[in-house]
Amino acid sequence: MIFGTGLDIIEIDRIKKSLERYSQRFENKVFTDGEINYCQSQADPGKHFAARFAVKEAVSKSLGTGISNDVGFKDIEVVNNESGKPIVKMAGRGKLLFEKLNLKSIHISISHDRHYAIAHAIAEQ
Repeated sequence: MIFGTGLDIIEIDRIKKSLERYSQRFENKVFTDGEINYCQSQADPGKHFAARFAVKEAVSKSLGTGISNDVGFKDIEVVNNESGKPIVKMAGRGKLLFEKLNLKSIHISISHDRHYAIAHAIAEQ
């Protein structure tokens, strides 16, 4: 059963500007070490940071909280499974909320072009 859905779109340049202006402070506030390592290993890191930012926003919306005291950016991590598909790992307060809501899974889809990154999340009970 679907508990909630979330959708987010972001301008890639907005994230690139935050990365340039605030560098590690921004990275460390929003992304996990694994996400930082993954994005920095890509040909266009800003595009991948933006996509992961959009996922975090979409997932938090699917939980009905948005990014808040209940769920922070680093409580939602995007990793790739064995076949390379991006999946969500919940941690900290996000994991506690996931369990409290009796969720089974959070499905995500990510896309990006030159200017925008978009993510869709479906929280399933």
